[in-house]
Amino acid sequence: MRAKRETVYFLDPLPGIRVVDEEAKNIVNSAIKIYNSHIGRQGRKAPIWKTLPGTAKQPSSVECGYYVMRFMRDIIMDPSLAFEKTFAKGKDEAPYPQEAIDEVRNE
Repeated sequence: MRAKRETVYFLDPLPGIRVVDEEAKNIVNSAIKIYNSHIGRQGRKAPIWKTLPGTAKQPSSVECGYYVMRFMRDIIMDPSLAFEKTFAKGKDEAPYPQEAIDEVRNE
């Protein structure tokens, strides 16, 4: 999430097309409204939600925690914060190599 831009990014490692859960979306939207209120900004009517379809896809249903941790690591380790381009459509959607998963497991 980029609160100042009022933009929320959805990265989903599960294969297939999925949508953001409405309850989760409402919670995040409310948090952004509270943030805007605290900094004295009017803000948009609703935050922008972007699904980033170029995320690595996990091979089964049990690796999601490692994939989310790897997404977080990739985002914070990139000083340019260009994760929107990194996870854009057409990028590599193959599973992370085992070494990448082992790296976050060890950290």
